[in-house]
This record gives sequence, C-alpha cells and structure tokens, in this order.
Amino acid sequence: MSGFDLIIFDCDGVLVDSEIIAAQVESRLLTEAGYPISVEEMGERFSGMTWKNILLTVESESSIPLSASLLDKSEKLLDARLARDVKIIEGVKFALARLTTQSCICSNSSSQRLDMMLTKVGLKPYFEPNVFSAKDLGPDKVKPRPDIFQHALKTFAVPPSRAVVIEDSVHGIHGAVAAGCRVIGFTGASHTYPSHADRLTDAGAETVIARMSDLPATIAALAEWGSEI
Repeated sequence: MSGFDLIIFDCDGVLVDSEIIAAQVESRLLTEAGYPISVEEMGERFSGMTWKNILLTVESESSIPLSASLLDKSEKLLDARLARDVKIIEGVKFALARLTTQSCICSNSSSQRLDMMLTKVGLKPYFEPNVFSAKDLGPDKVKPRPDIFQHALKTFAVPPSRAVVIEDSVHGIHGAVAAGCRVIGFTGASHTYPSHADRLTDAGAETVIARMSDLPATIAALAEWGSEI
C-alpha cells in the first residue's frame, strides 16, 4: 500500500505525548541549577536530545557547572511522571490500522522507558520486538547520529531509499537524513511551537503533518512522488 518496505517511527512526540513532560521536568531542574529556561524553550531547542547531551550543551553555553547528580535525578523524576501521565498521540492507532508495511521504532529513550510507555498506552503489541533504543548501541550512538536508523535498516535488510521515517525533532531528522532515509515531519504533539514545521522542513523533512490520521495518505503520496523522480 505504501510503496515503502519499512516505516520507522520515532517514539517520543510521535507515538506518545512525552516530550512536553520531559520539557517540564528538565526546565525546572535547569532553572533550579541556575540556568533559567521555559518549558516552551526546552521543547524548541532540545526536543529529541538526550538529557546528558542537553546538560553538556548548557554547560558549554553558560559555563555553569552542572552536577552529575542531575543525570540520575532527571531520570527518576521523568520516569515517575511518564508512568503517571504519558498519553498516546491522537490518531496513532487509526494510522497503524491502515498501514500494512512492516514498521519499527527507533528512539533515543532507553529500552526500559520505551517498554513502560508503549505498554501504558497500548502500543507495545503493534511493534514488539522491533523497538530499538539508540542507547543500546552505545552512549555515542544517539540521534542526531544515524546509527539507530542504520541498525533498523540492517535488521530488516531494507535499503535506505525504501524506508520512511516519522520524526518530530530536528535532531532526529538529521539522523534519518544522514542514514539516507526519506522523512515525514510531525508537529501534532503538545510540545509543538510556531516555527516547528519550518524547522523540520529545513532539517530535511520532505513534508510535515500535524495529525497522525493523515499519515497513511501522506506516506502513499510520498511514495508516488518518489517513484516519479
């Protein structure tokens, strides 16, 4: 149906509405540490990045020494909030029911967190066992590096041009493009911001959608367009 051999989903901000929760937790921790930042700015600047890389970026920009304890503190606070509050992105099950192409998840979240979130929102049966965490490949393999996408392509024996990635972050799109995949940007989660679609397009998304229910038709149109060039 799709004209692709593999559909690769990011998880946070694409399947589950978790990025806004992460932005709330992390903005509070950074503000308390002496780096005032709003929830909105967290979402705009750091969506798709690991907490460790966010801390390294903030340290280099501000010269504020950030305690290593912030790493563990954030993980515990965020896991508790996600377990309680994370919800599925509206329209995801509608889209998955209409997509017949094999699919997987490529995420920067840990395997444990992915399992918890997918179980909570009822999406685990749609993807298991093909849920891949970049952290399992190594601490230096997370997005925006392409390694997690390359891992999925190798697992399914699919050439990059036959895979389409759905991503909500600039960092994720950079990784997908570097892997040679085609990309659809998504702006339908709660952490979206006014220039979100433009930034995803600038990063390499061929098109951007704001409703997950539009995904099946968008993938079909993208495949048709690609077959004509």
